Amino acid sequence: MNRYLPLSIIALGILAFATLLLVIAPGIQIGRHDAPPGLEPYTEQQLRGRQVYVSLGCVYCHSQQPRSPDQAPDGARGWGRPAIAADYTYDAPHQLGTMRTGPDLLNVGARLPSRDWHLAHLYQPRAIFDWSIMPAYPFLFEVKGAPDPGDVVVSMPSGFGPEAGVIVAKQDALDLTAYLLSLDRTYPAPADAIRDDGYRRPEGTP
Repeated sequence: MNRYLPLSIIALGILAFATLLLVIAPGIQIGRHDAPPGLEPYTEQQLRGRQVYVSLGCVYCHSQQPRSPDQAPDGARGWGRPAIAADYTYDAPHQLGTMRTGPDLLNVGARLPSRDWHLAHLYQPRAIFDWSIMPAYPFLFEVKGAPDPGDVVVSMPSGFGPEAGVIVAKQDALDLTAYLLSLDRTYPAPADAIRDDGYRRPEGTP
């Protein structure tokens, strides 16, 4: 029964090997690649919006990783080219997500570039899509009798706004929208980019 020492050594060896294979080696491999041309660091406002995104748990319903054509028709859906590792250079922690209750958001800033659209959608998604199951976030807004100087007023379709006054976006709503608009990875992927090729790389894909 006195085999604790060899068993411990074997266990530690397996742990060290797994750490080297799954953490250190990929980290070194990814660290050799610079941020792609066209990818800008997040601004302070976008970073604040990213914290709002995390706090609201958006990752539980939205992914941020368009997949290769043989894994999913993400390109045909308009979600963009397959993601590459360098797309997430400035993301910590990553918000890759696995659930797709809603659409992938990595390029939502390119396909839906209107701040007003996002604000209205956050206030009440059913005002945009009557079939949407996305929760509304009215607490990111406030209703005022009249806007103050500098207020961003949200325009809503008839029947979705207050009976009196105007809807004004709070700072969290503006920050979250700024973050969503920053999700634009439509620049060309570098030829040496690290990516998930799925089951195979389609011929002619850079």
